[in-house]
Amino acid sequence: MEIKDILEKLTSANGVSGDEGEAARTAADILSAYMPVKIEKSGNVVGFLKGEGPIIMLEAHLDQIGLVVTNIDKSGFIRFTKCGGADIRVLPAANVTVIGKDKKEIDGIVISTPPHLSKDEDRKKFKSLDELAIDVGLSCEEASKIISPGDRVVYKKSFGSLMNGRLYGTSFDDRAGVASVLRAVDLIKDKKLGCSLCVLFATLEETTGGGAAVGAFSEQPDESISVDVSFADSPGVPEHKTGKLGGGVMIGIAPTLDSEISNKLIEIARAKNIKYQTEVMGGHTSTNADKISVSGKGVKTGLLSVPLRNMHSAVEVLEIDDIEAVAQLMAEYVL
Repeated sequence: MEIKDILEKLTSANGVSGDEGEAARTAADILSAYMPVKIEKSGNVVGFLKGEGPIIMLEAHLDQIGLVVTNIDKSGFIRFTKCGGADIRVLPAANVTVIGKDKKEIDGIVISTPPHLSKDEDRKKFKSLDELAIDVGLSCEEASKIISPGDRVVYKKSFGSLMNGRLYGTSFDDRAGVASVLRAVDLIKDKKLGCSLCVLFATLEETTGGGAAVGAFSEQPDESISVDVSFADSPGVPEHKTGKLGGGVMIGIAPTLDSEISNKLIEIARAKNIKYQTEVMGGHTSTNADKISVSGKGVKTGLLSVPLRNMHSAVEVLEIDDIEAVAQLMAEYVL
């Protein structure tokens, strides 16, 4: 399994929070080569491999940040609001795709006032969402035939390579996590397990975390490891709040995480020479690990993260070797 190929396939599928069906079907299709898979009423993808011993769950979220149509004005411009934590600073002039009737993809551009016509104070601040709209090139009557309030909007898909094994693309948060779980499953496919293995690809992480809460309650794992992305170093970003791109898997340490699992992950990484770095949080992790840890009677939970630049933007950046390090550590933990 080539991580780059899997990641490109995963990111080609749309899956804004609450409308993850395409992303779910894509992930389920890949996972089904390794274990029985089902797509739940919640939209979650669940795979289960029966074995002897405790149930260990590997989790990553399916959904991506995006926008949602609220109205079509009389001039045909598409009004919208955020669906998840889309960064308003990068929206003006962004190239987007509206997922319209029958999942038809309609290209659009978020309007941007030319600097020649903007006021001095406008150049110093970012617009509110009320001041932005999407131009799809249609009149109100034409647009209303194929676009409706509630339709999701995504950044225009992109995927490509930079130097030194780095990739750029959309929705790496958290398709990189899904890819790392799939790679981990591939690494252990022919190995004898001393546990039952559950894979959960959860919906709604970017909005409510409801998919992980429902999935963990349904599957009742004994232990769980969530995979998400976290902040990577870049100019203007506090060094002490970021991990290093290419620095390996980020192992989470936080009050909501089980310290025994965190310590065990560090111990395994050292023993197996897996490149790692730690990420210490003083409260919640703001990932699905928080929801899973308090599900049911409680679940011993760990967190691994892929360092990511430009999070929640139109084009994110990561390094393939970091995804591989996450996958290797998960596989070794399960074994």
